[in-house]
Amino acid sequence: VQLQASGGGLVQAGGSLRLSCAASGGSFSTYTFGWFRQSPGKEREFVAAIKRYGGSVTYANSVKGRFTISKDNAKNTVDLQMNNLKPEDTALYYCAAGSTIITSTMASKEAYHYWGRGTQVTVSS
Repeated sequence: VQLQASGGGLVQAGGSLRLSCAASGGSFSTYTFGWFRQSPGKEREFVAAIKRYGGSVTYANSVKGRFTISKDNAKNTVDLQMNNLKPEDTALYYCAAGSTIITSTMASKEAYHYWGRGTQVTVSS
């Protein structure tokens, strides 16, 4: 599956952005999708994920209550709505997918086999 993330940009603290990940070349409903982010000099970290079939979701504690992940099976897209953005949310955001991910590994970047190019999110204070 090929993944293309979009929607990044520059926003002031407290603002909102909506990232979108378009998937192609695979059976969309059979994949679990995740969003990860990476800042310069830091490890790539988990942000949110949505499981295949049942659609259960999980979030990093740092974004819980502010970010919402959703998917549209008709459009083959996975969105990340980000509200109340903070300067520490500044990072390159990546969309990822995996077909064999179980609930206990949804937050593990090693479980995802397919990655898109990142989209930059910059939050100014």
